[in-house]
Amino acid sequence: MNLPNAITLSRLVLTAVFVVAMGFDGLAGKMTALVSFSVAAATDWLDGYLARKMGLVTPLGKLLDPLADKILVCSAFVFMSVGGFAPVWVTAVIIGREFLVTGLRQIAIEAGQVLAADRLGKWKTTFQLIFIITALVWVAFSRIPERGVIAEFLWKLADPSGWLMPASLWLALALTVISGWNYLWSGRGLLKAD
Repeated sequence: MNLPNAITLSRLVLTAVFVVAMGFDGLAGKMTALVSFSVAAATDWLDGYLARKMGLVTPLGKLLDPLADKILVCSAFVFMSVGGFAPVWVTAVIIGREFLVTGLRQIAIEAGQVLAADRLGKWKTTFQLIFIITALVWVAFSRIPERGVIAEFLWKLADPSGWLMPASLWLALALTVISGWNYLWSGRGLLKAD
């Protein structure tokens, strides 16, 4: 197993740590969830960069990388809905878009075609990660009894009644819908019956 694929697998492990940690209500559990999610999000960029830079792009990596991304983001959005940070319908749209794109890509592969990645998809992921990390900062830092200057600043910045969390959520939703439509439009020929 090469280094980029090992990093991708570590994202799956970190996702499991995140999910378990979110089940604990105390400061340690929420901080573990924040750190594990943030590190996992960083590996999303790192594994792809190393695979291209080192010439280690493999079929396994092409399968695992988007799968690990989807598992990480979808599991986090479920927690965001449970915690009241994202409406359930938003989480359903985001998860539905991931199923749609995965299905279209599978149909394209079976037809011997490639559905090119949509640039908006990267921005969609970026705003999803900003939203999730902002919510996790709010949840974790709310449990710190005495916050220092930096922790207090980050906690206030992450306040759900402020601008960052709602702006990143609605931008993520808009880009999710638009990029999903772009994939659907690009793959419309694959959906026509022969």
